[in-house]
Amino acid sequence: MPSFDIVSEIDLHEVTNAVDQAKRELGNRWDFKNVEADIEKDDQGVTLSAEQDFQLEQLEEMVRMAFAKRNIDSRALSEGDGSKSGKLVKKHFSLKQGIETDMAKKIVKMIKDAKLKVQSSIQGDKVRVTGKKRDDLQTAIALLKESDLDIPLQFNNFRD
Repeated sequence: MPSFDIVSEIDLHEVTNAVDQAKRELGNRWDFKNVEADIEKDDQGVTLSAEQDFQLEQLEEMVRMAFAKRNIDSRALSEGDGSKSGKLVKKHFSLKQGIETDMAKKIVKMIKDAKLKVQSSIQGDKVRVTGKKRDDLQTAIALLKESDLDIPLQFNNFRD
């Protein structure tokens, strides 16, 4: 039976490249000359730090643009808590990977409500969809691409 997996993954190497690209842009921008601002990537996500709140917003926009240039969905960044330490304002963005159980249930319900001739099941941090016809699976993919979910979805492991 044909099947495919719905996953939410990001390429961490591309994230590193996007952060490096944003850092280079930070070094070239004249409005950040003589300003203490930085973009750091760690295992959990990306941390932005600047002297003012509006500079932090500009840093966030630079990172999101670098993600877009690298074909990384900016919905993969979930905004964390902001903090102020000394003269710096910091904000941490965590990288979302995998489909959480609540979102997986929502995806399964969405597919069932569409009355497609496919079955979907939650398998860890991904959702597997199976059906008798390839066209039904492609309809399910189109349905999920049009939906307004707040996580980036990829469709892989398509078997015929």
